[in-house]
Amino acid sequence: MQYTVIERELELRLVLSPERSVAVPARLSYRSDDPYAVHVTFHVTSEQPVYWTFSRDLLVEGVFRPSGHGDVRVWPTKVEGRDVVLMALSSPDGDALLQAPAAQVSAWLERTLRVVPPGTEGEQLGIDDALDQLLAR
Repeated sequence: MQYTVIERELELRLVLSPERSVAVPARLSYRSDDPYAVHVTFHVTSEQPVYWTFSRDLLVEGVFRPSGHGDVRVWPTKVEGRDVVLMALSSPDGDALLQAPAAQVSAWLERTLRVVPPGTEGEQLGIDDALDQLLAR
């Protein structure tokens, strides 16, 4: 089965304090064979990249309004007059607050939504076809 991969390299900012942040190279990745999830790889150029996977819907919603709870929270804001999306990630290893350029995240999400429109994710998984084959026996 053929699937589509949509990736976007971008620079995020790891917020260390209200006055200080550092650049973090990252890659957004979406695969049509895993249609509900988005994958984010941080420190793509380091020997120990960090991988996070969470719901595409959470990120889509988080571009417009606060979304998520628990391990992943996403919300829009302005920093120095620029539209950004903040991502708060929590794990047993620690917490991180990352700032992403809203326009780049939105453009990438738009591409994923064109490949797999909202509400059609289940069709991508081929569950209906598998069920039909199973019931046909």
